[in-house]
This record gives sequence, structure tokens and C-alpha cells, in this order.
Amino acid sequence: MKRRQFVKASLLSSGAVIGIGAGAFLLIKEGNKDSLTVDMALKKLDDLSNESLIHQGEWNPYQIFTHCAQSVEFSMSQFPEHKSDLFKSTVGKLAFSIFLSKGKMTHGLDEPIPSAPMFAKNIDSTIALNRLKKSLLDFKRYQGILAPHFAYGELSKEEYEIAHVMHLYNHLQEITS
Repeated sequence: MKRRQFVKASLLSSGAVIGIGAGAFLLIKEGNKDSLTVDMALKKLDDLSNESLIHQGEWNPYQIFTHCAQSVEFSMSQFPEHKSDLFKSTVGKLAFSIFLSKGKMTHGLDEPIPSAPMFAKNIDSTIALNRLKKSLLDFKRYQGILAPHFAYGELSKEEYEIAHVMHLYNHLQEITS
């Protein structure tokens, strides 16, 4: 009897994942896939360097830039905490494939990377912006083995580049100049 309940629960959860994935696919608008390179991201960041930045969300520019830099840095070392292997091979893989096909990511913009060091709230955003630029340049030059993503699992360097840039662009939606 327990096996039957397990099979039913598995089928229900699989159906829910597929339904959520299909809904997310339809809701995410297409992004400009040509702009999903480190070079384009660095150009955007250079443009922001000369502006007075205003944030619209929970995090200020310092927090946004630090968070994005952490993600890039962890991809070259290791993420401090991971979702389960089951999550990464199902929900995580599905989410990344949807983002990749749309050329655009959407996620909770005030959710820190699990177990990442906390960051201060009121520090000069130029420090964090420079850290983010450095992390992107380091990533571009990086030749070593990349760490599995905490939610998406194993990614190639090309996939990671796109993921980092989509992640940054998603956060930049909350910054105006």
C-alpha cells in the first residue's frame, strides 16, 4: 500500500513541476539573447559607474552588486549550500532551461544565496560595483573546473556566463539612474 501512495505522490509532484514550468514559460517575456555576454554586462556596469543610482526594491545597489558578485565568485569556488540533488535535477534544471530558452531570468530579488555571507546595507555602491566587475573579468579568464550551481547543478562555462548575466540583468531592473 505504501508503494502505491509513493507512486501517486510522485506522479502528482511531477505533474505539478510540469504545470509550474509550463506556466513560467508562458509568463516570462523574451529577452535579448545577444546581450547575454560578460562583455555586454561589463558595458552596462560601466555605464552605471557614471550615474547616480536609485533602487526600487528591498536591496540597495551595494547589496545587489555584492549579491551578483558572490554568485560569480561561488561559481569558480563553491556555493556554501545546495538544494537537494532531486531539486537540482528536476525543478532547478527545468527553471534554468526555461530561463535559457527565454533569454531572461526572473527570481526573488531579495533572496540571498543560501548560507552566503551577509552583506552590509549602507556601504558605497562603487566598492561593490568594482567587485562585481572584477568577478566577471575573473570569470571570463577562468580556465578551471566550475562548481555546480546551488539550484541548477552542473553548468558549462557558456551556460554559467548566460546565467550570471541573466541574473545580473534581472537585478538591474530594480536600479534606475
